[in-house]
This record gives sequence, C-alpha cells and structure tokens, in this order.
Amino acid sequence: MNTQRLVVLGLAVVAAGGAALLVRGMLGGGTPQVAAKAAPPVPMSEVLVASSNLEPGQALKPDLVRWQKWPTASVDASFITHEAAGNEENAVKGTVVRAPILAGQPIATTAIVHGEQSGFMAATLSGGMRAISIPISTDSGAGGFILPNDRVDVLLTRRPEGNATRGFARTIVTDLRVLAVDQTYRQEKDTRTVVGKTATVEVTPEQAELIAGAGMGGVLSLSLRPLSDNNVANADDPARRHRSANAEGPVSVIRYGMSAGGRSGETPQ
Repeated sequence: MNTQRLVVLGLAVVAAGGAALLVRGMLGGGTPQVAAKAAPPVPMSEVLVASSNLEPGQALKPDLVRWQKWPTASVDASFITHEAAGNEENAVKGTVVRAPILAGQPIATTAIVHGEQSGFMAATLSGGMRAISIPISTDSGAGGFILPNDRVDVLLTRRPEGNATRGFARTIVTDLRVLAVDQTYRQEKDTRTVVGKTATVEVTPEQAELIAGAGMGGVLSLSLRPLSDNNVANADDPARRHRSANAEGPVSVIRYGMSAGGRSGETPQ
C-alpha cells in the first residue's frame, strides 16, 4: 500500500469519527448539562426600626417602633434585635430619643438614652429650652403631690422691708412643665405622691435667669395648674421676667388652694 493511499484512508477515518460525534450531539448524547444550583438562603434577623420619623426628646413607645427583617451579616452591634430585647415594650421602656431617627431606620443604642443614663434629662428637653431645679419644702404636706409632667406656675413672695408692714406675692413665670421631682422623672402607675426636695422644671433661658435671681431674694412657691386648664398665660411677658426680690426663704408648694400652713385662700405676707 503506497503512502498516498494511507493518507486518504486516515482522512476518511477522521471524517467518520467527526460525523459520529456530530450525530451523537444532535441525538442528545455527549456531556450531560449541569443544572444550576439555587443560592443558599441569606440568614436574616429582626431589628427594631422606627415606624415614623422620631425627633430628639421624644419618648419612645411601642406604637412608634416595629420589627423588620435584616440580613444577619449586616446587623450592627448597636442595633436592637428581637432576639435580645424580646418585645417592643421591653426594648423601648424608659427611653428617649437622643438623635433624629428616620422612618424605617434601625434604632441604635447610640441614638436613644435610658432614664438611668447620663444625658437623659437633656434628651427630654424641647429645642431651645433649659432645665432648672427649684428647692421645694418637705414640710408641706401638699409638696408630694407635684408629679413629673404636671404644669406649674412659679410665685415670688417678698417679705416686708424697712417700715413696711406687709409683703406681697405675685406670679413671675407661668405654665412650666415639671420634668422631675428629685430623681423621679416619670409617674409610675398608681403613683399619687412623690416626696422630694427639688423640682426640675423646663424653662426658657430668660425664665431660668429670672427664677435663679428670684430664688436668692424671696420665697418661691410652685402653684399646680389643673389638667383641664388649656389657657396658657404669657410666660414671656417682659414685665414678669424682670421682677426682682430682696428677701430670702425656702420654696413651698400650693395645691388645691392650700398653702404650706394648710389654710386656703391666703396671700403670703
């Protein structure tokens, strides 16, 4: 057999093999196709998020928050998780917003403050307001009836001076919100009285100066306003803000028209 005939025979064999492979592929043979596998599920956790926009100083309540699924790998250590907190009430109990939180944003522990933490009182203040503590008398039986979130007026009593036989009493600031009595910053369920030595109230910077000055020269009294009183007096009246006194004394509390001495309807002299 000569060389030319061998070459032709070899080409024929190769062509036959290629044709066989082509036919096998067309008939479904060959390498089987590999089916794509589904991606493994992403581990999820539930984190506490705001149901609506929250502002600094706003007390957190269960209806202001909700649980939302969040990729576990993306859960920051400061996020409040369902597994750790248990329920919404436990998660927000006694907390106040420290920094703005947008709706749907996870609530981080750095954005809220608990009552026992420093900064709580600052977080409860409204924008531009200040907190000032006023000593109150523990000898007055009515003193314990001033509770957090009550509204009060501040009265200044001046004692007689020189040959004067009578002093006077007048309201210097009206409609102030009581932030705390001693270390009690919220009224617990069924609490009727809180006996303390100081009452912390929310005031403007000007009112803070007025109260601080008046406390050095007269007797300050807290007059409790009724819950039904919606008529807010003008506490920014300049004539009220700049009154002064020269006497000195403790603070008494007046409630239901009763003074520290237990007599009704008297003007301190």
